[in-house]
Amino acid sequence: MSANPVVDFVPDGVGRPGFSEQEDVDAFVDMLERFEKGDITPDDWRAFRLLNGTYGQRQEGVFMIRVKIPQGILNVAQLEAMATIAEKWAGSGAGHVTTRQNVQLHFIKEADAQASLQLLSDVGLTTREACGNSVRNITGCPYAGVSPHEPFDVTPYADATTRHLLRGAYSAALPRKFKIAFGGCCGYDDVQAQINDLGFLAAVDADGNPGFKVYMGGGLATLRRAALLVHEFLPVTQVLEVSEAIVRTFHRIGNRKDKHKARLKWAIQKLGTEGFLAEYRKDLEAVRAEGGRPLGVAPAPKPRAVPEPGKVGVGEPLPEFAAFAASNVRTQKQPGFSSVIVRLTGGDISPAQFRTLGALVTKYGEGELRTTNEQNLVIRFVPTWQVAELHRELSAAGLGQAGAMTLSDVLSCPGASSCKIAVTNSKAIGMALTAQLDARPDLVAQAPGLDIKISGCPNGCGQHYSSVIGLQGGMRKIDGKPVPQYFVYVGGGFAADGPKFGRIAGKVPARRAAAAIERLVQMYAAEKQPGETPLAFFTRIEPAKVTARIKDLTELDVASAKPEDFVDLGESKAFEIVEMEGECAA
Repeated sequence: MSANPVVDFVPDGVGRPGFSEQEDVDAFVDMLERFEKGDITPDDWRAFRLLNGTYGQRQEGVFMIRVKIPQGILNVAQLEAMATIAEKWAGSGAGHVTTRQNVQLHFIKEADAQASLQLLSDVGLTTREACGNSVRNITGCPYAGVSPHEPFDVTPYADATTRHLLRGAYSAALPRKFKIAFGGCCGYDDVQAQINDLGFLAAVDADGNPGFKVYMGGGLATLRRAALLVHEFLPVTQVLEVSEAIVRTFHRIGNRKDKHKARLKWAIQKLGTEGFLAEYRKDLEAVRAEGGRPLGVAPAPKPRAVPEPGKVGVGEPLPEFAAFAASNVRTQKQPGFSSVIVRLTGGDISPAQFRTLGALVTKYGEGELRTTNEQNLVIRFVPTWQVAELHRELSAAGLGQAGAMTLSDVLSCPGASSCKIAVTNSKAIGMALTAQLDARPDLVAQAPGLDIKISGCPNGCGQHYSSVIGLQGGMRKIDGKPVPQYFVYVGGGFAADGPKFGRIAGKVPARRAAAAIERLVQMYAAEKQPGETPLAFFTRIEPAKVTARIKDLTELDVASAKPEDFVDLGESKAFEIVEMEGECAA
């Protein structure tokens, strides 16, 4: 059996079909006009625009447009389109890479939404079902097709699933959002399949046939749940029918009365494992009775030829290159090629950087760029002998920072910089921590494998529940005045026996978060067992011991509080709680 049975998939990405349809943009314009005339209600307009990726911000009169980027794959024309939107219409002046491999463009005026959506559509990008109660972007391992550890390339199956479900009969009418991930390329749960509603991890059976371990019903937020392993081995030919069946099941059994308990995990909680599986099997049998959802067969990718050294001039590597190569470069299974991680601070990328990357993936790579769920980027198929020269050009564009996937590569959601329901400015503290940790390579070196993720509220868009150190925005009051603070979680991550969810170890004022992290790193370095990873250490150790280590940092009263404690990072005025209705489940 071919490892790539999928219709119309172009293995090298050249000429890959887009995901947009002009009808989506036309419908958006029509609905906007009807709303402005008063023909539809504000609630109807909100539900419609959310399903088309246009999300309200806490600032009046502007929107966030979420660009749906299946498997995080972007070509040069698409990079240019987003550069133009960020430059002309996004008040932030930048794009923002998310943990779902999307790109968000913030502070776009309603009057500019149509032009933005049209420009995206013209290059094959869509915002359809990027928000709202829908099948969201399907994520994929950025190293699919190049990882030495992968059983096979999962990209065509993720691509086929996206095309099958996008604009499907149930995909935009679900009780709540539905998330799907494809991975297994790197020898572990590299796409967090076990905290998705539906997760596929590549595997092969005893005869070498490609298939997937299939997980269902995982999630974070207020109910952390590891997904159920529903199929120990699913042949790749059955991917579409399983995907459609579980979407049908969720559409049918999901809670439509309480949006806070509407995700698939809550249905499993209510029905129990066997009850849920019985409902899923009903829909799977129905899909199969309809003839299933077969996949076609496409040829496997052809091996690439390594360019001969000397065709492009190579100068002396920059002094910083050794550190960059150690943290940001991965060897591919294709001899002579490497994948290069481009680290983004705060997940942000400027118009000039969009364009520079378009030029660099053409000059050095495969003509495409891949976003990651760590809010970074990957340039693949870089001839290894040209990596130092690529680093030189990245550095000139402000993109040559080493330390990818280390302690200093902090991940955060946008938080109160734009989100209606955020409590704190998680993005600002994330960028502050990044700067402080980059200046402390000695501290970073003490804890390889330790990651920090930050969310501005309990919803967990920054995935803080599943990181070794997680910070969740909150508030306390001192003498009646609000103080921004962060719940400190420890021990989250993905182990061989499944996901681990962080446990609360304390609550520190926002201005003391950096000191708390330094204490925890030092605790790990001093008390770890030989060969013990940060995840294993903070899973093993009792939260009370962690609490004791940072106890003095958690204490704040009128006498010890400083004026800056009452101001959130990234802000200039006194901190306050702004209660707004979110649009996550509208």
